[in-house]
Amino acid sequence: MEQKQDNRILLHACCGICSGYPISFLKEAGYSPVVYFCNPNLDTEEEFERRLSAQKTVCDHFEVELITEPYNHQEFLDYVKGLENEPERGKRCVKCIELRLKKAFQKAVELGISLITTSLVISPHKNFQMISEIGKNLELKTAENLPQYLPLKYLPLDFKKKDGFLKTNNISKELNIYRQKYCGCEFAPGGGK
Repeated sequence: MEQKQDNRILLHACCGICSGYPISFLKEAGYSPVVYFCNPNLDTEEEFERRLSAQKTVCDHFEVELITEPYNHQEFLDYVKGLENEPERGKRCVKCIELRLKKAFQKAVELGISLITTSLVISPHKNFQMISEIGKNLELKTAENLPQYLPLKYLPLDFKKKDGFLKTNNISKELNIYRQKYCGCEFAPGGGK
């Protein structure tokens, strides 16, 4: 794994459950994770606050910094407009992930952090290769638009490996945090409450 003199890494976090093991993994690998909770896809502010509370518990437990993007569901709705009827894991989901990682890249530039990754990849319901491609494409676009900021890198870490999903679930159970039953948007199975 590539190390930088500045060992900070921006970890986009979709929820407390999914971020527990990635935070632990990154710390053990010598990184200093800065957790970025950015999830405009969540269908209600109440759901956003539940997941944010769980995220705070996880970050407090691991003693890492948490940065929260204010809830702005309209931003998500505008970004996926026309894709509302796409099936789960279809084009809408790709756009949703792209939006959140795009915002993570913007936040990394703002904070002067050169490495980015995401906890989204830990879910068995998410496609690691697709998420990695989005991250690498955003890395290239950022380099084109901000050449003076090089090197901003997306680190494609498959946190599912070596029982990562089991480990992250065990951490969330130990911390007794909120465990959601759907991805978050109103178009997904279980959403639209």
